[in-house]
Formats: sequence, C-alpha cells, structure tokens
Amino acid sequence: MEHRAMPFRLPVLAQDVVLALFITVMQVQGTVVLAAARGTEQRSLAEFGYLGLALLVVGGLVVSVRRLWPVPVFVTAALASLVYYVFEFPDGYGWLGLFVALYTLTAYGDGRRSLVVAGVGIAVLAVGWLVAAADIEPRAAIGWVFFRIGASVMSAALGESVRSRRVIAADAQVRAELAERTREEEARARVDAERLRIAREVHDTVAHAIAIINVQSGVTAHVLDKRPEVAREALQTIEQTSSRALREMRTILGVLRDDNNGRVPYPGLEQIDELTAKARDAGLDIKLEQSLPAAPLPSAVGIAVYRILQESITNVIRHVGPTRVTVALSQGIDVLEIRVTDEGRCAAPGDAPTDPHPPAQHRPSNGSSARPGHGILGMRERCQLLGGDLDAKPTPTGGFEVTARLPLVPTGSRP
Repeated sequence: MEHRAMPFRLPVLAQDVVLALFITVMQVQGTVVLAAARGTEQRSLAEFGYLGLALLVVGGLVVSVRRLWPVPVFVTAALASLVYYVFEFPDGYGWLGLFVALYTLTAYGDGRRSLVVAGVGIAVLAVGWLVAAADIEPRAAIGWVFFRIGASVMSAALGESVRSRRVIAADAQVRAELAERTREEEARARVDAERLRIAREVHDTVAHAIAIINVQSGVTAHVLDKRPEVAREALQTIEQTSSRALREMRTILGVLRDDNNGRVPYPGLEQIDELTAKARDAGLDIKLEQSLPAAPLPSAVGIAVYRILQESITNVIRHVGPTRVTVALSQGIDVLEIRVTDEGRCAAPGDAPTDPHPPAQHRPSNGSSARPGHGILGMRERCQLLGGDLDAKPTPTGGFEVTARLPLVPTGSRP
C-alpha cells in the first residue's frame, strides 16, 4: 500500500504558544538592546519591582490564547502597553504583542462589533500615547508614537481583510454546495418526470391494445364455428394490434437503452386515421371530423392529442361496446379542441357480444359516476402539463363526452 507523507503541523493552541514565547523574547530583548544603544535617561525596566519587564512579558504571553478570547487578549495587551508608556519605560519592541492582538481581534471577530472594539481601543491608546509623550526628549522621538498609531490601524485593517476573504470564501462554498444540491434535485425531478411519462405511455398503449384484443377474441369465440371468415379477420386484427403495441412498447422503453436501433417516432396526428381504423375493426362506428391547419403542430401537442383519443376510444370499447362515436378536432386561434362523444350502448341482435357487466360497474373509469378512474385522471394530467384542461361528463342521451382543450404553444413540460 502506498503511504503518503503527511506534513507535520502543530495544533492551533501550540502554534499560538510558540508565537507568544517568540514575541515575549523579542519584546524584552529588543527593548533592552535598544535602550542600551540609545543611552537615554528613560526609566529602567527594573523600577517599581520590575514593572516594565512584567508588562512586556504579559503583553507577549497573552498572545498564546488570542484565538480563544480575542477581546480579552486585546484589552490586556492594550492596558499593558498603555501603562508601560505612561510610566515612561524605554521605547522598543513592546508593541509586537499589541499588534498581533489587534489583528486577531478583527480577523476572528464578528465584523462590526470587533471593528468597533478595535476602533475604540486604538483611539484610547492614541490619546494615552500622545499624552505620555508630551514631554518626550528628543522631540523627534515622538515619531515612534505616530508609528504605533499607524501600525495599530494597519493591523486592524489587515485582520478585517482576512476575515472578509474568509467569509466570502465560506459563502462561495455554501452557494456551490447549494447549487450542487439543486442540480441533483433537478436531475431527480427530471428522472421522476420521465418515469411518469413512460408509465403513462405504457398504460395508454397496453390498455388500448388489450381492449381491442379482448373484443376481437370475444368475436372470434362467438363466430368461430358459424362464420370462420369473420373469425379469421378478428384474429388478423388481434395480430396487427398486438404487433403494433409491441412496437410502441419498444419505442417507449427505448429511452432506457443506450442504442438507437429500432426506435420509431412517438405517435401523433399522422396516426389518427390508423387509430380510428383499428377502432372500427373493434366494432365502433366512428365519424372523424377534422379542421386542422396544414402547418404541423408541436410534437408535445400531437402526442397528447393521440393519447387522449386513444384513451377515450379504449374506454368506449371497454365499457360500452359497439356504438356510434364522433371524434371532432377543431383549431381555434391559439387552442386545439378535441371532442370524443359516444351514444352509449346500442347493441342490436346479431352483434358481437360486449362486456356482460352492467355499465354502472365500469362507467366510473370513463367519468360518468362515482370517482373518475385512472384513464380520466391520466388524460387530465396530460392536458394540465401542457397548460390545457379536460372535461368528461355524460350526455343527456345516455352517452358520454370527453372534451379536451390544448394550447398550441404548450406552457408546461412534454406529456
């Protein structure tokens, strides 16, 4: 197994302790060396019980907990510096710990509050430093006071810059994660929508084919001995219907495969004549009335029209049997209207046998009583997905009528 060399890194608290020791040594040693080099008559660090030395040590060691308590660390370092210069101890590197504390306050603070604390602290320090240096000699040494003030402001500004960049990076990370989750949710929604579409297409195809096969098999059983030529025609219709249903199933489920072999376009307005011909073979007397323009309709609208007609005709075959059906397609300015009307049961002596169950038991699937079946719900969902609507209700003469209105420019997703 390959082992990667992991870089050694001290814990945060250990890093701050090392930094605090370094600053303490620099403050004490640097101040002692500079004081000796200048040879001024400033107060010795040993006076007042080594107060000056203690203030330098405190101002350095307090940095060890700077990230745990930024505000108390800054206040401690600021008080140590203020007392140090008020007592006129020798100037040197005694401000290192203060600058680090200021940087930490703004870099790890909460923005506005930490800036206010830093601003107030710098103002108090500036006044105290200037007052303590009122009688400083030589006068040119007052430049170090302004250096401390300017360096304090720069330390606070640097810390705020680091904090702002950290916040911006964190926000960018959150937005990236949110965008990734959104993309995943959209992908799942598209997959769910595609599954629903496939399920709806499978339902429409299988239900229509089974209804026709059921009727034609009943005809075959009824006339097999007396009229074999009629039975032969019924068997041919069953063969053609099942073959077409299998082709449509392969087309619908073809999206689940990677290859494009054997796929055919989804059914649309071009297959309406074939659909009505199959319905006539199943015993329906269909009258087709069309007033469509020469310009092709959007594919989503064409598929929806075909499926609505297919489901409506399937319901008539399944729940009514041989009857007269009027299919009307008419286009308005921006709406296409589909109307399928049947006249109800009109079986005559000698007709092929139909469903033996009374209409009241099956008509709910076609919407006339009780709650609507899946067929009506599926057609209504197709219309709503395109921004249209559907109405299904009994007629006064005992039949049933399905009316769908689809916009020519779909406002929703494809059915």
